[in-house]
Amino acid sequence: MRFVLALVVILCANAALASGPETTVRFGLTAVVVTDNMRLLDRWAIYLSGKLGQPVEFVRRRSYRQVMDLLRAGEVDMAWICGYPFVQPRDPEFLELLAVPVYRTRPLYHSYIIVHEDSPYQDFGDLRGSVFAFSDPDSNSGFLYPQALLIDRDERPESFFRQTFFTFNHAETVEAVAARVADGGAVDSYVWEYLAKLRPDMVGRTRVIHRSPVFGFPPLVARIGLDPDVTRRLAEILRGMEDDPEGRALLAGFDLDRFGHYSPDLFDDIRSMAQRVGAALPLLGAVERSR
Repeated sequence: MRFVLALVVILCANAALASGPETTVRFGLTAVVVTDNMRLLDRWAIYLSGKLGQPVEFVRRRSYRQVMDLLRAGEVDMAWICGYPFVQPRDPEFLELLAVPVYRTRPLYHSYIIVHEDSPYQDFGDLRGSVFAFSDPDSNSGFLYPQALLIDRDERPESFFRQTFFTFNHAETVEAVAARVADGGAVDSYVWEYLAKLRPDMVGRTRVIHRSPVFGFPPLVARIGLDPDVTRRLAEILRGMEDDPEGRALLAGFDLDRFGHYSPDLFDDIRSMAQRVGAALPLLGAVERSR
């Protein structure tokens, strides 16, 4: 009898060790997410945790580069990043596309060039000699696209603008322009429009003078080393939010229609632009040195 009881205890202990504590899924957030509404993010973490059956924890970092480094090191499991870091070459590849937000019926957005509402600037070309705020060195809308605009003019930021700086946050770029710290700035259209509802007094002091062509909306990605079953379930949970009352309420809070399944080809325009900018900048530098 003692042997049987001992065997039962051992088997139970082994089962407990095998199941172990619930592994936390770490979700990296970047400047593409407006973090003013922390209560909404808390609700989303609770929702994802409940659906997944294990804790989901948000990890906020100031720059895209920091979040990409965490993904590379395996210190976060998934992240909401930008199309520009998504298309950058990696060897070995450590990311896979999880889901793409659908905004106003399309998985697309713009880069906006904004100025103060009272400024005389009417076009991007009018900003020559001004102070300009970029959002992040790895942002498509906040840095890559305005660089492409400058390349079309055979210019670089240092030759076109009097001064530039990075805010590392789209919301802070809007704030810098609204407060006249910068004459102009480049921002994510979704963030600008979301903030227009959340902080209308601030955004109302800015206006858009240039809209880019559409690009693939900043995606959600998972690191390739994550348990494939967890990756699959996360994708299903995100894409199923529109069919769930609490999920729909959260999507409405983010001003999104849904999260959808799309091919990485959605970001080919950003990839082509990144290649064009990367090829042109050294040539432009040589031209400027010869002047």
